[in-house]
Amino acid sequence: MNRELPKVYEPQQVESRIYQMWMDGDCFKGRPDPEKQPFSIVMPPPNVTGQLHMGHALDSTLQDILTRFKRMQGYAALWLPGTDHAGIATQIKVEEDLRVNEGKTRYDLGREKFLQRVWQWKEKYGDRIVAQQKKLGVSCDWSRSRFTMDEGCSKAVRETFCDLYDKGLIYKGSRIINWCPHCTTALSDAEVEYQDKPGRLWHIRYPLADGSGDLVVATTRPETMMGDTGVAVNPEDERFRDLVGKTCILPIMNREIPIVADSYVELGFGTGAVKMTPAHDPNDFEVGLRHNLEVIRCIGDDGKINENGGPYHGLDRYECRRQIVKDLEEQGYLVKTEPYSHNVGTCYRCHNDVEPLISAQWFVKMEPLAQEALRVVRDGEVKFVPERFSKTYTNWMENVHDWCISRQLWWGHQIPAWTCDECGHINVDRQDPVKCAKCGSTHLTREEDVLDTWFSSALWPFSTLGWPEQTADLDYWYPTSVMVTGYDIIFFWVARMIFSGCEQMKKIPFHTVLIHGLVRDDKGRKMSKSLGNGIDPLEIAEKYGADALRFNLITGNSPGNDMRFYTERCEAMRNFANKIWNASRFVMMNLTISRCVLPPAADLAPEDKWVLSKLNTLVKEVTENLDSYEIGVASAKVYDFLWDTYCDWYIELTKSRLSGGDEGAKETAQQVLCYVLTELLKLLHPFMPFITEEIFQALPHEGAYLMTARWPEYREALCFPAEEAAMEAVMDTIKAIRARRSEMNVPPSKKAEVLLVTDAPDVYAQGVHFIQRLAFASEVKFARTAPADVTGMVTVVTHNATAYMPLSELVDIAAELERIAKEREKAENGLRMVEQKLSNEKFVSRAPEAVVNAEKEKAAKYRELIAKLEESAQAMQA
Repeated sequence: MNRELPKVYEPQQVESRIYQMWMDGDCFKGRPDPEKQPFSIVMPPPNVTGQLHMGHALDSTLQDILTRFKRMQGYAALWLPGTDHAGIATQIKVEEDLRVNEGKTRYDLGREKFLQRVWQWKEKYGDRIVAQQKKLGVSCDWSRSRFTMDEGCSKAVRETFCDLYDKGLIYKGSRIINWCPHCTTALSDAEVEYQDKPGRLWHIRYPLADGSGDLVVATTRPETMMGDTGVAVNPEDERFRDLVGKTCILPIMNREIPIVADSYVELGFGTGAVKMTPAHDPNDFEVGLRHNLEVIRCIGDDGKINENGGPYHGLDRYECRRQIVKDLEEQGYLVKTEPYSHNVGTCYRCHNDVEPLISAQWFVKMEPLAQEALRVVRDGEVKFVPERFSKTYTNWMENVHDWCISRQLWWGHQIPAWTCDECGHINVDRQDPVKCAKCGSTHLTREEDVLDTWFSSALWPFSTLGWPEQTADLDYWYPTSVMVTGYDIIFFWVARMIFSGCEQMKKIPFHTVLIHGLVRDDKGRKMSKSLGNGIDPLEIAEKYGADALRFNLITGNSPGNDMRFYTERCEAMRNFANKIWNASRFVMMNLTISRCVLPPAADLAPEDKWVLSKLNTLVKEVTENLDSYEIGVASAKVYDFLWDTYCDWYIELTKSRLSGGDEGAKETAQQVLCYVLTELLKLLHPFMPFITEEIFQALPHEGAYLMTARWPEYREALCFPAEEAAMEAVMDTIKAIRARRSEMNVPPSKKAEVLLVTDAPDVYAQGVHFIQRLAFASEVKFARTAPADVTGMVTVVTHNATAYMPLSELVDIAAELERIAKEREKAENGLRMVEQKLSNEKFVSRAPEAVVNAEKEKAAKYRELIAKLEESAQAMQA
């Protein structure tokens, strides 16, 4: 006996129960099967202490749709979840907690005890985002969940570091890096966000040492002057040719610095002379190397001026800026100040200004690694969807700099390098060394820095499958199938996964990169705490249901494009869920069958063949759309079919058979209703998994779960083009007649004879009873030619036929003429008042233009209404 559905669909009562049913049934388990084709996705690991936001919700929904689709298609599907240790973010949270609650810093605890605190924090909050993801219905294999600092991933990180070091692709050196004084750590180029900020350009006089004059340099950063070790000019600049090789005096510091010629200085830019600060600018650093300039760092890790800053020692960098500008002005060195807008690097995490400075750090040589990573994209081995993002990727990889991978943190993968205290040799090994490989000394000091978080997540597609061990999972599911991610982390993550896979595995990490946009608020703004416009997806799911949230996120979504999130649209999606629920309840209340079996074609009515043929086309198109990652398009097609074709039309078309006395016709209608509904639930399942599974469980069905049911397939046997065309013609006629009756305000109870003039009466005859019932016809007659006299007839034209209805059977002509006369009088009075206003010169000349235009539009609408009413009256009197 089929289970009866409650009158009202309450997602809050259904979703947790359904999810637990899937978990208990081990439905998410990825199982290698040599008889099946593998499909695998690794989840972009969210921060372990993170909170689910709309970006996560979109990302997870897209991955879940693809995984459920492929699982139902018969693939051995694996969606592998996990979390990232998020070095900077997590350490900052724990340090803040320590400061607020205990008034201590990490240094008070020491490294070992502090890391114990972080692990405790991770254990306490680490599962929060996993629980939140489950609320969305994500079908991950949770038994395989990974963490970037678990034992296996840590082993992969160490193996990769040692391998790249042995190949000479990892080195330690002093170079200009991006430093965040707030997070007190180095950042890679990809972790710096540039913002256009208003600033100033200060022109400063540098006296020549021989007293013969001076040079004027322009700078946006006078606070770095104490680190100036030269002034550069273009070798082709005639103004300075005689000064090259001389020295000038650095103001404030009274230090002689050389004047050098270098083509880095652009002709015609600024004053033509550029101050060189090799310790605080990457371009100056390169010029300094070419001319052997001294490197003097004057800003410390805390963003304050260090001991090389002379009188400004101890000042914050911006406080120093104000003071040095004041001193330059007082001492006569400041020539002028101009407003100047320029790009300023900010930390992607805390958004404070980044400080370029020289520091001893660990780097990955990127140029050798970039070559193969570029080739696999150019040759199409890795495809971006949309394709335009391959150009973004290529441009970045062609201009990539060496990657700074060391971070001045304690939480993370500590760099496996030990410096010998005796000879200075750096020992890098897969096992902790007990003595120096060069001199044999046992006095070794381990590198305190940890690796950039992205170093471990770059290995994610293969470290999560067991590498560096050669596991069965790795052999079966690598390379993975598709990487779903936002365009904002192409550089952070996608590029690094590609070159890491090519280098470590000698294989690409995935075949396709599906790029989605950002979820913005209803005004198009990026959601942020500062704007207070963030929307909690869990609150939306609790109010409207996870299915409604998911469908909202993908409706109108196209790869690579940002989307606006409208909360009110969730209400529309909840209404859609209710529509499906109520339609399913109606079907089930009319089912007497215990097993759903599609009848043979000979037993099918024209409307059955019509809906089956249209469903067959839908299956083909939705499958093609999903295979092409056109997820928004696929969802829209299923939505339209369910709402319009199935609910509003097919169910209505079957009602007479369901309530009739022909038991054979009744059972056929039931079987087709049940079959089509079940197939539609399968097509909708990847998008709205909870409600579809709940309805499926109440229907006659085979198999334990909808989520493991076979995906519908296109079948030639279900193509009925003739019947489909015939029913479409009948339905067009019904819709056209109903629309015309609605325009004339004719109630359904008022029936009228319909004369249908068509060259194909046999086509319409198949659905004559539908025209009679649904177009409210008292009788339907057919003719091949139009009546000689159509006076007093209402004419309705469709593509293949023309319907004629006696006007007198539709309306009470006398009453309708009286109504039209009253409406016309009212409209004419309104027009008269507006025209009086517009004829008043004072009103037209003094009123705002928008007000005058509004009155003109009102007059035009009145005239249009009067014309229509007159036309209607004339037609009735004809």
